[in-house]
Amino acid sequence: MLFLRLALRHVFPKLVEELERFGCQNKIVSFTLPLGYSFNLDGSMMYMTFASIFIAQVYGIEMSLGEQLTMLLVLMLTSKGVAGVPRASLIVIVATCAMFGIPPEGIALILPIDHFCDMARSMTNVLGNSLATAVIDKWETKPIKNE
Repeated sequence: MLFLRLALRHVFPKLVEELERFGCQNKIVSFTLPLGYSFNLDGSMMYMTFASIFIAQVYGIEMSLGEQLTMLLVLMLTSKGVAGVPRASLIVIVATCAMFGIPPEGIALILPIDHFCDMARSMTNVLGNSLATAVIDKWETKPIKNE
């Protein structure tokens, strides 16, 4: 999550500028974008779900669709606090694996590539937050038709 913190420090002002240049209103950008960084962590949530399922597959543990969806919902809730803490996603993956009966030591399989995956999930988070901000702006500033 170091990349996300760097992105917030260096990319956030540029992202605000670009969204305003795109036509988004400053009041919507300044409210929606920080809110998205706090609650809209699609990349982190998807990564933690895929990583947990990957570890289960390595150990030959079959998970039903219901268990996978439950895992996804659990990670939707637990991913909310990982943005500001470096490598917090690894702790959440270990806890999730333990919760679903997956050997938590499987996290060692993910450690070598986590730094690179961190960059990709941060990019997904930034893209998702940018798109959400643009959509909300267009939704809120759409002209009302008089009939």
